[in-house]
Amino acid sequence: MSSTLPSAEALRDALGGLLDGLPPTQAAQAVERLIANYRGTTPTDAPVLRDRSDVAAYAAYRMPATFEAVRSALAALRDAAPDWVPAAHTDIGGGTGAASWAVAEAWQGETPGPDGDPGPRTTVLDWAEPALALGRELAAASGAPALRAARWQRARISASLRIESTDLVTISYVLKELTESDRTAVIDEAARAASAVVVVEPGTPDGYARVIAARDRLIAAGLTVAAPCPHSAACPIVPGSDWCHFAARVSRSSLHRQVKGGSLPYEDEKFSYVAATRFPVTSATPVTPVTPVTPVTPATARIVRRPQIRKGLVLLDLCAADGTLTRETVTKRRGALYKASRDAEWGDPWPPPGEQE
Repeated sequence: MSSTLPSAEALRDALGGLLDGLPPTQAAQAVERLIANYRGTTPTDAPVLRDRSDVAAYAAYRMPATFEAVRSALAALRDAAPDWVPAAHTDIGGGTGAASWAVAEAWQGETPGPDGDPGPRTTVLDWAEPALALGRELAAASGAPALRAARWQRARISASLRIESTDLVTISYVLKELTESDRTAVIDEAARAASAVVVVEPGTPDGYARVIAARDRLIAAGLTVAAPCPHSAACPIVPGSDWCHFAARVSRSSLHRQVKGGSLPYEDEKFSYVAATRFPVTSATPVTPVTPVTPVTPATARIVRRPQIRKGLVLLDLCAADGTLTRETVTKRRGALYKASRDAEWGDPWPPPGEQE
């Protein structure tokens, strides 16, 4: 099989091939139960995905959205550290492998993997064997060398988890399934083992709260925030007043629309995330690092709400490098920056690279 970029389209094709013939009624029932769990507030210490039908429904219902959310978080990390390339990646609670697809796409061809194939060497850890089994099948159907070479290992995601040292750890949409003590231990273990950690959770108030708790643990362990925050100070949002989240556009396949009961060809996945690193972090003004290691340059500011376009001006709500929330009014008088502000999107860095005043 020829090498294929592990893109959103490739994922939809792989899902369609493996889930063709899934009974619609069975899929719908499994999706309803998964939605109830996804939106609930009670953590569990047992796998959510219990059997093949659960996993198949989950894959159709959640994989495209999880892929796009993690893809967005990785893009922000890459913006902050464009020269850093992970050779090894561990996906904690990776299930059917959506985050691993995003990692393979982000660094496809930039680092040699097993047997000389391009892409990071990925290990997916999960406690649900049915999820790992379907993940292996999807990876085999992907045509992407890095995914086909991934290791899929059963592991209990809890305080007892121990992982090998690695470059990148991803933890996406899994913290909700853990008790508070297990969440803390898993984040601490990721911080101990990795050079960079990316945590992604639903863009809900409780998902944001889990991300903030993880962010605090990562900073306490000596990591520095690379994205989305332009700083590693305390989050300026008053607890309970609001929450920081972003959106990723998800194209729906016919299978996706069938399982989710929708008619639109797309949806917006709301998510919260943090990406933190152990390698050097500089200010928004690049400087030469003391040691020959890839520096990380966080955004000068981050757009944290949809830009409001008015006649002759654009209003941008920003999280700034000084740890405050601010609103910037960009008028026509600012020339190129005004044009850039009209094209800016929620979650983008501000000002865009190359558009400094």
